[in-house]
Amino acid sequence: MKNSDYIEQWMALFPELLELDEDHQKFLKDAVKFKRLSQGDIAYQPGWDCKNFLMCLSGQTRVYRSSETGREILLYKVSSGQTCVLTTSCLMANSTFPAESIAEQDTLLAAIPENKFNALMAQSMRFREFVHNNYGELLFDLITLVNEVAFSRVDIRLARYLLKTADEDNIVHSTHQQLALDYG
Repeated sequence: MKNSDYIEQWMALFPELLELDEDHQKFLKDAVKFKRLSQGDIAYQPGWDCKNFLMCLSGQTRVYRSSETGREILLYKVSSGQTCVLTTSCLMANSTFPAESIAEQDTLLAAIPENKFNALMAQSMRFREFVHNNYGELLFDLITLVNEVAFSRVDIRLARYLLKTADEDNIVHSTHQQLALDYG
């Protein structure tokens, strides 16, 4: 696929970027790099620097925390048309990644290098609004997860999770192990 095809796909998934003024759109399109992750590839580990603002064009990554004993809790998944709340947070706070992220499927990402991201945040009110609105929505989802884990009954959480992950025929295509990891 040509770079122009990737840009077209990117703009279709993130139409808010088309609202940027012409100069900022050009700046963004010149800055973007497209990165592929194969299923199982590590996107981030705790302590890694966040060097890009990441936008998922296809595939899916899984962002989770692991304890010293090997227990995991799924924080969220990043799918087509979404960004990663933790990489955004790391870029805005100039901190390192606090969790683990792995590609669950072959994944295509649009990556805006840190210096270009910071320049656009400073220069473009519309880009800044896009990032902050997106960040706020993702943060709300993360707080909802914390609330569910802390205050909801296990059987109700499991029922909600099964309903959410079932396909159109109400079939869940996960192993017990994967359900346990995703469900936390």
